Amino acid sequence: MKDLWHGGTIYTMTDENDRVEAVLVEHGKILEVGAFEKLKVQADTFHDLKGATMYPGFVDSHLHIIGHGEKLLRLDLSNATSAEEVLSLVREAAKNTPSDKWLFGEGWNENNFKDKRIPTIQELDAIRTAPILLTRVCHHVLLGNTAALNAGEIHEDSISPAGGKIGRDSNGKLNGLLYEQATSLVNNAIVREGEAYVQNLVEALNYSIDDMLSKGLTGGHSEDMSYFGKYTNPLTAYERVIGEKHHFRVNLLRHHTVFEEMMEANPFYDEPFIEPGAMKIFADGSLGGATAALVEPYCDNPENKGLFIHTDEELEELVKLARKYNEAIAVHMIGDAATEQVLNAIEKYPVPADKRDRLIHCCVLNENLMERITRLSAVVDIQPAFVSSDFPWVIERLGENRLEYAYAWKKMLDRGIMCSAGTDAPIEDIDPLLSIYAAVERKKPGAQHEGYIPEEKLTRFEAIRAYTYGSAQAIGKEAVRGFIKPGYDADFSIFNRDLFEGSSEDMLEAIAVKTVVAGRVVFER
Repeated sequence: MKDLWHGGTIYTMTDENDRVEAVLVEHGKILEVGAFEKLKVQADTFHDLKGATMYPGFVDSHLHIIGHGEKLLRLDLSNATSAEEVLSLVREAAKNTPSDKWLFGEGWNENNFKDKRIPTIQELDAIRTAPILLTRVCHHVLLGNTAALNAGEIHEDSISPAGGKIGRDSNGKLNGLLYEQATSLVNNAIVREGEAYVQNLVEALNYSIDDMLSKGLTGGHSEDMSYFGKYTNPLTAYERVIGEKHHFRVNLLRHHTVFEEMMEANPFYDEPFIEPGAMKIFADGSLGGATAALVEPYCDNPENKGLFIHTDEELEELVKLARKYNEAIAVHMIGDAATEQVLNAIEKYPVPADKRDRLIHCCVLNENLMERITRLSAVVDIQPAFVSSDFPWVIERLGENRLEYAYAWKKMLDRGIMCSAGTDAPIEDIDPLLSIYAAVERKKPGAQHEGYIPEEKLTRFEAIRAYTYGSAQAIGKEAVRGFIKPGYDADFSIFNRDLFEGSSEDMLEAIAVKTVVAGRVVFER
């Protein structure tokens, strides 16, 4: 059966403003594009867009899909504006949480609090004696009560692990905060095994993918393999959800702690919908948690330069391990010191000729680092919404002198660096239109200013292309995904209005009306 898509505006994204009247599809692939009158004679069925606008499938190039689903199911603290509001929300949630269950909350951000005060461990202990675990918006910091810390065998005499920190108050007492590798002490204490647990992951995954499809996303590059017990737990959830319910494309990054085990086991991947991805490594933390590794100290905390997750030697060994299996690496690096550490390693051990490394975030760079990146076979995974979330507080953290190369995505594109776009959900809102707006305007929607570091604004074409062609480049699929042209996968994101027309605020009013993966309508409003 040959399907013909027509009756609206169809952007191929091969060049700016390049449009076609109709697209002929068979067996999940694009056969031909061109004039409706020419193609209609070949079609068996017709899909009238009724004036809607169609793009190549939008793909979130970096997120945590199961984590996004868990956020949808858990206590949401992302809109709290004070420590008192966080405590009130936790107190209310505790009434409906059985005493033998953990209470999980997601998304608190003290930078949104007027006084920047974080709830204390004593305040959480007063709410319940059973474990409370609240994840900061960056997912690099946890706040727990005494029961949660005890579960992770963290006591007053505990020593911070390498690459992490156990938080303490001014008297040297535990304050409930855990940074970077110290978060694993508690996370590893949570029971993550058995069929019931896998079903919980299936539920979270269903919620997440349903939400993504409703926003026009046809796929995502996700990192989930090391957070849910054995890697077989999340992998089984993906097989059940995508194999049995969804047409959806996911590229699964493999965290370094499970990478070799997965490579040796060589589990089944239901390609082209479930694909194996690069080795995931964390080089540093976050700017919000003041754990991103910087060359110079934080301006608002001159004693702090952040944290390296690995020593130089440890990082090199991980890169060598990836290369042993002919694989690329995908590295989280926020600060300039972390980026320097990673570039040193991958320059010493280059990526295989048929692969691309992925440099995730790269929020703080300098001229030397930017120049070195241009010489690599690498894609930078950018998160435009970080600008609207991190400014203006990040100016105090970095200082004016470092802003020229902060969130500098326009410089990257102008120098020919490949960029893919995503949200790092559940860190940021998963809606691609919010990210595209942030890339174009460099501010929160409705904010009455020109945008932060306006010279780094992207055009709408550049921003949308990072979600389509850029995401395909990130996994070496640009010959079959990211454009609407013959031979490419028939993945389409269809919105009720043209994202290139009207104001940027008008773009935010658009909604996905249909999402198509491999020629099949998987979401219809």
